[in-house]
Amino acid sequence: MPETTPANVYPERLHALRTQMLAEADITSVQNQELIQSRREQICDAALELFLEKGFAATTVRDICARSGVNQASIYDYIANKNDILRRLLNQLWFREDVPTLSVILQDQSLSLEEAIEQYFRESWVHKRKGTLLAYRCVPHMQPEDRQALHAREYAAMKDLADQLSLRLGIGTEDRRLDIVANLMVFLSAFGPMRDWLNRDIPNDQILRAVAVGAAAMVRSLEDDSTK
Repeated sequence: MPETTPANVYPERLHALRTQMLAEADITSVQNQELIQSRREQICDAALELFLEKGFAATTVRDICARSGVNQASIYDYIANKNDILRRLLNQLWFREDVPTLSVILQDQSLSLEEAIEQYFRESWVHKRKGTLLAYRCVPHMQPEDRQALHAREYAAMKDLADQLSLRLGIGTEDRRLDIVANLMVFLSAFGPMRDWLNRDIPNDQILRAVAVGAAAMVRSLEDDSTK
């Protein structure tokens, strides 16, 4: 018999990580909180554009100042360095909590597998597009602790999804194929942002549907194989 656990306990691994954001520098030289917020938004918006256009390593603080309009003499009143900017951007765009994971969506039993997966990809591709591009392109330049946090979040999402698929399919959690498929599903959530240059002439809804149907067939193959 498969191991079963009430669905509402999931995603407990990911939930435990949601309070663990990347460490942002504590800078107190400016006391006006509205000014700090405004300037940081200017700096981060400009840096995001540059990181995606030129790459993290090729972008200089001088570039960010020129694009943002923030004076180079005062920029360090709002951020510590480029890595601090990257952490702030990843916290906003990649570690964001308002985009549901597939393990959460699957708890809605009224949704078919195809519908749940399509919703997951739609939410991820639309709302986490820039965060996904930023994270994957900047991984080589992250500080070790930041890279570890990113990997921990992805691992937790994968394991929570494997547990939820176990419940949906009635397959024991010890079946390692669940981990393999869950890992592929998390990877596919980055497919749209990272590979959209290949599909610019295809309507987004058509891409979403095709990928969701294919992913659902892959998931259902686990159930079919387990009955043989």
